[in-house]
Amino acid sequence: MFRTRHWLTLLAALVALLVPVVGIQPAAAAEGRPYTNPVKSQKGADPWLEYYDGNYYLVTTSFTGVLTMRKSPTLAGLSTAPSVQVWSDTTSTRNNNFWAPELHFFDGHWYLYYSGAPSGAACCDLQRTYVVESAGTDPMGPYTFKNQLTGSNLDPGGWLIDATVLKYNSKLYLVGSGAIGGSKQSLVIAPMTNPYTVSGSTFSLISQPTLAWETSGAPVNEGPEPLYHDGRTFLTFSASYCQTADYKLGQLELTGTDPLLASSWTKKQTPVFQRDDAAGVYGPGHNGFFTSPDGTENWIVYHANNTANGGCGNGRTTRAQKFTWNADGTPNFGTPVALGTTLPGPAGETAVTPTAYTLVNRNSGKCLDVEGGNTADGTNIFQWTCNGGANQKWRIEDQANDTSRLVNVATGKVMDTADCATADGTDLRQWSWLNNNCQKFRLVYTATGDYVRIVNESTGKVADVANCSSANGADVRQWTWLSNNCQQWQLRPTT
Repeated sequence: MFRTRHWLTLLAALVALLVPVVGIQPAAAAEGRPYTNPVKSQKGADPWLEYYDGNYYLVTTSFTGVLTMRKSPTLAGLSTAPSVQVWSDTTSTRNNNFWAPELHFFDGHWYLYYSGAPSGAACCDLQRTYVVESAGTDPMGPYTFKNQLTGSNLDPGGWLIDATVLKYNSKLYLVGSGAIGGSKQSLVIAPMTNPYTVSGSTFSLISQPTLAWETSGAPVNEGPEPLYHDGRTFLTFSASYCQTADYKLGQLELTGTDPLLASSWTKKQTPVFQRDDAAGVYGPGHNGFFTSPDGTENWIVYHANNTANGGCGNGRTTRAQKFTWNADGTPNFGTPVALGTTLPGPAGETAVTPTAYTLVNRNSGKCLDVEGGNTADGTNIFQWTCNGGANQKWRIEDQANDTSRLVNVATGKVMDTADCATADGTDLRQWSWLNNNCQKFRLVYTATGDYVRIVNESTGKVADVANCSSANGADVRQWTWLSNNCQQWQLRPTT
């Protein structure tokens, strides 16, 4: 009896010691802000998404000679974030048909990889891969051109698309989609000497479309994307022709020691992510990966169609969802989520989801304002001390052609170039939406700090504070770009 009481006393003491320890265990991270797919409904194909320094950055295929990027502190906010032009090219041999952009950070710079074609080239045999480099650590740039990335043995004449960068044993490898020696469209790889240079001139084949699910419509392996987990290296890829609803994801794993050898890669014999007719999701593919803000969750971003005949164009929208890991250490992507399903966002999001933006002049520090919040067509747009009023808030709505319209939250009307005039000094005012180019603007990234110039699509001129005035009520007009602070505007998220 004494021994029993003795052990019970000891047990009670141990429990008393353990209770405080249990009590101070860290709580699980809160779910992120609710979001609903799609996270981008205009030009949503071939998405790449990064979470960096408190914001998500999303870039997608444009099919033009312009790349735009969206930035938001929450995943949900990407659906209404401004599409800001971060790169265009005036060199006629490479300034058209931009596809599959990707963003990677090396040695203090962001590198933006994409495929492009010469001006006026028809789709698609002249696509080549290019890379540009950021001036610093801002993912939005500004960027400068660095190099064309290709190989002498790629058919035809160096054709290479969907390039990504694989990191293995402290070395970089460029992996893309191409053909060698008459092969079908396959996955190819080459070593790199730095983030913008391929070492040598030849690529090696590591995966060809041979299985039945890789050949629907046409035999294709493309869109390779590295995924690293617990010391293992995977490579997802898109298989079959994007014109079909059977476009889907396959998976390779690096099971050997040399990534340049096909024998080092083991292909999973079944797809890992594919259409779900019951959910109304067709052709899901060309994905990327990102991690939640708190680092605890893995997420996949991809494009898909709403219909079985959606094809390869701009009907594809950007979607995202969380994924998990199987007991054997392989990724489990689950099934694509139906559009309209509200889900918790990535864990660790703390910011409020923006619903609108103020535009603050870099010179004066004052806000773009509709005078008095008046709803009449023709009401003047000027600058005024920022006060949080709805007449200083703007929804920046993507028009799916690299332009946006600026809709005033208070009035519901848009910024408009008076009478579509082209002269310097023409007034910028509000007007009912007429869907013409005088009411469409390109937001072009100008400087770190989210400064843009607001370029009218009809005239090519920019929003300018008259005479660089800092006074309340100074007119905002259009003017030839002079690269001064009076013509630069900071995008500030608001609700």
